[in-house]
Amino acid sequence: MPPTITRLNPPALPDSSSIGYAQISIAGSGRIAFVSGQVAGAEAVEKGFDAQVADVMTRAAAALEALQANPEDILIARIYVVDLDEARLGQTITAFKTFCNGATPSLTGVGVAALAGPGLLIEMEMQVLVSA
Repeated sequence: MPPTITRLNPPALPDSSSIGYAQISIAGSGRIAFVSGQVAGAEAVEKGFDAQVADVMTRAAAALEALQANPEDILIARIYVVDLDEARLGQTITAFKTFCNGATPSLTGVGVAALAGPGLLIEMEMQVLVSA
């Protein structure tokens, strides 16, 4: 029997089904969820990097809520930052630590030249352990 994958686009996150991807993919019988990269909304993009970081963390929290999970359940997070430097790295890590509230998931940070939309400066994806 082939493995099943459940795809979710919870109402608190943008509906990406028309673009061709799900915000959350749950593998097998619901043990690991793959959360697509979360980026800031248009209002945060207009306000700059700090606002985008905060919005991305809010969206990541919404994804965890949709999974009935919390930061302790994150297996790994990957954060992509445009024009990564010491200042942006520091802001990102500080926000991520606050978001994790003491949890210490694996983390990969990647400096990139650009993201998928104009003005986007940060994106975070996660793999999350969820109840079966």
